[in-house]
Amino acid sequence: MTAQIDILIEDDRWSSLETTATVACTAALAGVGLDPSAFEISILACDDKRIADLNADFRQKGTATNVLSWPSDERGAEHDGDMPTLPQLPMDAELGDIAISYDTCAREAAEAGKPFDDHVTHLIVHGTLHLLGFDHVREKDGDLMERFETEILGKLDIPDPYL
Repeated sequence: MTAQIDILIEDDRWSSLETTATVACTAALAGVGLDPSAFEISILACDDKRIADLNADFRQKGTATNVLSWPSDERGAEHDGDMPTLPQLPMDAELGDIAISYDTCAREAAEAGKPFDDHVTHLIVHGTLHLLGFDHVREKDGDLMERFETEILGKLDIPDPYL
């Protein structure tokens, strides 16, 4: 019952990402009540240069970031704090794409004194929730997203990343 993950590794430092990404995506999907094995997610494992280019192209922000997500469909909640519209099978099996930068993840983990794998797991969970329509632009939506992240990570024995 694991999520179907397709990973493109552009930066060899990500050589061990497959296990972490599979665990994180599976936990995120199960954490919102979905059958992880029914869904597909594509992940680009890259560096700061590549993610900065993507951030510039898609968000008009020419700086590196830790993770970016491109959902296959708009699933966001209409009202601040409501649950997003979760995907319906079989039409919504392909959830979308995530890009994650090794450089930014490593720097953030070191600065926060967190294990690298825990931080990467959090960011993949975060990105997966974005694919499911969760967001943090509005305050109550952000609170809902953080609550799900914390619960999902707790089930993986990863401490609350927001403390």
